[in-house]
Amino acid sequence: MKIEDNSTLLFTGDSITDAGRARPVGEGLAGQLGAGYVHLAASHLSAFHSQRRIRILNTGVGGDTTRDLSARWEADVLAPKPDYVSCMIGINDCWRHFGHFWDDSLLVSVDEYKNTLRRLADMTLPKVKGMVFMTPYYFVAEREEPMRARMDIYRAAMKDVATEKGIPCFDTQEPIDRALAHAHPCMFAADRVHPNTNGHLILARAFLEGVNLW
Repeated sequence: MKIEDNSTLLFTGDSITDAGRARPVGEGLAGQLGAGYVHLAASHLSAFHSQRRIRILNTGVGGDTTRDLSARWEADVLAPKPDYVSCMIGINDCWRHFGHFWDDSLLVSVDEYKNTLRRLADMTLPKVKGMVFMTPYYFVAEREEPMRARMDIYRAAMKDVATEKGIPCFDTQEPIDRALAHAHPCMFAADRVHPNTNGHLILARAFLEGVNLW
């Protein structure tokens, strides 16, 4: 996907996107975009593509599942009227099957996950120039590890919906796996989920390469 000049690009998702961004909408300098991949992507655009005049917004919210994101989609994603939307969601949908398994009401099944992504795409595509998904991930290389194995299922589910809806889907797990072939996960995310700057740089590059701006 190519982002046109003089466009507004909105990132949304969970804590990985949020990364301490300003409220109600993260925009601008001095940490307003948070300290994560959105900030790094915006810094890259400012340093190397400033003539493109691409405005960056961040409406990520820590702890969100697709269910939570869907509830605020109209206000936090569509109301700002972006030209392009990037959505990274699914990590909380997955890990709650491990961290909240005793409360079925909090669990988001793969079917619900897919159906929600479909609904968000249907709501958004008629109103924007472009939309992309960024897959959930886990900073663990061993595919048989239980959470990594389940995360791969949600990751594949997002790819299925993206193919169905004709939406570009940037796989974040693949570059993470390449990095993990040479370094321990603690180099990128101490808890295997929330990245440090090294980990966020992997995510930023995955997005920027996907939109041909790296």
